[in-house]
Amino acid sequence: MHLLKKKPKKHNIHIFMAKTKKEQDEERVGKEWESVNDAVLKSENFLEKNLKPILIGLGLIVVAVLIYFGFKQFYLDPRNEKAQAELFKGEEYFRAERDSIALFGDGKGFDGMVAFINEYGSTKAGNVAKAYAGISYARLGKYEEALKFLKDFTGDDELISHAVEGAIGDCYAGQNKLADAASQFEKAAKKADDPLLSPIYYKKAGIVYRELKNNDKVIEIFTKIKNDYMNSPEAAEADKYIGEAELLKK
Repeated sequence: MHLLKKKPKKHNIHIFMAKTKKEQDEERVGKEWESVNDAVLKSENFLEKNLKPILIGLGLIVVAVLIYFGFKQFYLDPRNEKAQAELFKGEEYFRAERDSIALFGDGKGFDGMVAFINEYGSTKAGNVAKAYAGISYARLGKYEEALKFLKDFTGDDELISHAVEGAIGDCYAGQNKLADAASQFEKAAKKADDPLLSPIYYKKAGIVYRELKNNDKVIEIFTKIKNDYMNSPEAAEADKYIGEAELLKK
């Protein structure tokens, strides 16, 4: 009688291998959790050691925010309203080009833009007053004083900011700083990007370049006025300046 050898069951090997893979996975997951636990413990230790300074830092930020909003609500906003009301009279004198009165007061309750800026310079109205004061000084030919106020102005009102840029150019021209003036007028024209204001500033730049005998720039500037602002009064006389500059180049 022949003895038959029993073949080992293959599925036992598969079971053994499957268990081994499972054990490997469990071991990997266990190590990952250990890493997470270590990180958490380190974070907890860090917080325990530094909790007080962190809380103090956060507290200081909160206090700073509260102080700012309180300062704005209870101090700045009321001062802005009061300043705006007081500025009204000065604006009337400024628009009428009564510049000395606008700057130094009328002796009838309005003390002038200079005194107003000293009192309310940190407010929005005070900032606008710097523009008015600078332009008034420029119209009076006091260019150093004008520039001090004009350059101190910072605002987002487009009309006022464009007027300030142009007035700075006028001051440079008045001081005979012609190259600075021409550059400033070009800057004002580009910044304004306006069909009424831009050709005015470009013309001023062209006139200054004419004084500097820079005929190429004269042709460039007045050609731009002629092409880009053809409906403006400045465009109507552009050919005169272009023709003159072309003759002077020969």
